[in-house]
Amino acid sequence: MTEQPGSRTLSGTPTNAVAPESIGPAPEESPLGHAAALAHDSFHGRPASWVAVAITVVGFIIGGLAFSSPPTWWLVYTGGGIALLGFIVAGFARMSEDWY
Repeated sequence: MTEQPGSRTLSGTPTNAVAPESIGPAPEESPLGHAAALAHDSFHGRPASWVAVAITVVGFIIGGLAFSSPPTWWLVYTGGGIALLGFIVAGFARMSEDWY
């Protein structure tokens, strides 16, 4: 069996990897500290979209908890209605266009 190349090599020759120092300092070494990490948005979406998501989640939680023994059917249907309201709000908020 032939000898296998080691990690970070291609046919036994080392690759030209970018040194971590050229990318910039690590976040904990940044002169701005934690504030620089918070300046970048880590999520997508508009506030109206997140409201629609919250309404839908609340509806599913209410409907799911209503299935506990014994099931309270009027509360199951209420939770389903709230979740449906969240889907309608998501449609009016054009939530599917939040990808960027």
